[in-house]
Amino acid sequence: MLQHLISLLLQICVVHSFSSLPHSGGNHAIHNARCCPLRTSSSSHLPPKLENLVTDTLDSDRKIIVVTGGVLSGIGKGVTASSIGVLFRAMNYRVTALKIDPYLNVDAGTMSPFEHGEVFVLDDGGETDLDLGNYERFLSVSLTKDSNLSTGKIYQSVIERERVGEYLGKTVQVVPHISDAIQEWILKVAQTPVSRFSKVATDNDDAKDEPPEVCIVELGGTLGDIESMPFVEALRQLQENLGWKNLCFVHVSLVPVLGDPAEQKTKPTQHSVKQMMQMGLRPDFLCCRGKEQLEPSTVSKLSLFTSVPKGAIVSLHDVSNIYRVPLMMIEQNLHSMLAQRLRLLPNELGVDYSMVESQTQIEESDVIKDWRKLADSVDEPESECDWRKLADSVDEPESECVIGIVGKYIEQGDAYLSVVKALTHASIATKQRLCIEWIEASSLCQDSDDDGTESISDETAWDRLKRCDGVVVPGGFGTRGMAGKIRTIQYLRENKIPFLGICLGMQATVIEYCRNVLGIQKAHSAEFFDDLVKDEEDAVIFMPEGDRTRLGGTMRLGARETILKENSIARKMYGSEKVMERHRHRYEVNPALVPRLEDEGLQFVGRNTDASGERMEVCELSEDVHPYFMACQYHPEFTSRPELPNPLFLGLLQTCKRIIAAESKTSAVVK
Repeated sequence: MLQHLISLLLQICVVHSFSSLPHSGGNHAIHNARCCPLRTSSSSHLPPKLENLVTDTLDSDRKIIVVTGGVLSGIGKGVTASSIGVLFRAMNYRVTALKIDPYLNVDAGTMSPFEHGEVFVLDDGGETDLDLGNYERFLSVSLTKDSNLSTGKIYQSVIERERVGEYLGKTVQVVPHISDAIQEWILKVAQTPVSRFSKVATDNDDAKDEPPEVCIVELGGTLGDIESMPFVEALRQLQENLGWKNLCFVHVSLVPVLGDPAEQKTKPTQHSVKQMMQMGLRPDFLCCRGKEQLEPSTVSKLSLFTSVPKGAIVSLHDVSNIYRVPLMMIEQNLHSMLAQRLRLLPNELGVDYSMVESQTQIEESDVIKDWRKLADSVDEPESECDWRKLADSVDEPESECVIGIVGKYIEQGDAYLSVVKALTHASIATKQRLCIEWIEASSLCQDSDDDGTESISDETAWDRLKRCDGVVVPGGFGTRGMAGKIRTIQYLRENKIPFLGICLGMQATVIEYCRNVLGIQKAHSAEFFDDLVKDEEDAVIFMPEGDRTRLGGTMRLGARETILKENSIARKMYGSEKVMERHRHRYEVNPALVPRLEDEGLQFVGRNTDASGERMEVCELSEDVHPYFMACQYHPEFTSRPELPNPLFLGLLQTCKRIIAAESKTSAVVK
């Protein structure tokens, strides 16, 4: 009893003393000892560079939200972080994002798609984790390579500093040097201006680079992993340096359902939070993943054992599509609680989230209105989809569109994540229900060890291919599946089935045309054979400026300009003569064969002119010959957005819809 009275008196004294502190500017009403760290240069323990970044963050009133994960990997941290970003977008804040990957690789460029999934390429050539694709699509921003931080990057940075003597002879250690470098990196990304939409996706003059007001940081992996320890310590120090009101933690955990009758189990989350607190971090919000919505008793139990307020425990149960996650957060008032926790609301209510009402009117914002229509249109493409106000009078869809993806990484669905998203965006815009048929390229034709000629094929795979309304042949590396891709393209060309080839898909297109139209039977890529006849059989060649010995970061990467020919299909789809798209390749179409290919009908309508000479970027067949036969050297899927589908994917889906409608009309007449 005595201890309780003493504790109560201390709290009253602390509150009384802090209430006399002056009010801050902007959206914040009070400073307190937890909110405002000591910043006098004479007593600061921070190195000058980090101290300047901390001062700038505080002066700019910039907020940081850290998303962590527990229990297991792949729990949905990326979608959670992206969805939180949507909430802040809806509240009219400029948002940026940072993904921390604890692996030792400098970047994701040399990692196998089978192990790591897709490598997402940014405008500046950064090869990053696929989560950055989610960030760009959800936040409608163009990020930079610094938005993906790995252990390899941070150690490389610190070692380079040590080599030039920046540490003045001190013993370089994980703490403070690595932890300080991590904090500096986070704060630099948080202040780096970002542009709305990708610069390569739109010519919108309103897409200005402006400094962010909110930075979402996702800590990859699972809390407790040994490789993430330096980042955890850095985040703990960062909250001390920035103050409680400027940084908060959102912890994503699992609440499984076991037993008969089924019961939601809280123990995994309890242990995850306990481990988090042992490392010096404390979750402000719990986002609990599971099949069904959290029951009230589960919420009460989690609150009791984790000390997280009931209102701050958010149920992120399974939904029909990921676009519903931000809407689910709004239903549970997470946006208002985040705003209150970070002192973005005009009144001060502490952390009693039961008193926090929806004061941001976020449901009426254009972002959320459009987002709700987007989510609805994915589930029910027949419903009105007016999120860009570009389809007010579009007819109701009358068909389902089956698109085949013929690739070599089919077993790992995330390897083609951006391709799937780009197809989804185009299907929404054309109001079609999208069905994807995954087809392993090697099952269509086994690769030969000699000249790449066709061998045994899987008839079942061919049957599935023939049921497709359109086909995408995406990028890849290595010879496996190449023969299957070439045979697929031949079938699509001869049977006039809509086709889009990407990167290696374009190279396979040129090889197929050389073999079956020009009659160069041994035509192939110099990537796979080094004994091809120069300027005759080498349809695809190594780029002159390429590096054959050093693999990481040496490809042709990032946004490059492509000039489109007038009256071409690609020019009509883009609506512009010059476009910027993202690249990732070492090999290119041999310019020496282009005149012969064009004489036989394969038109290279997109070309890039740079210091190394003219490059082939887009090829197509005339609409008189084929309804939609398009291939590009770049990766159009990286610049597709829910509100702005990439034109090449849009053209594919529009053509499919037109053909399906014509066939349906013909069938109706016959009947």
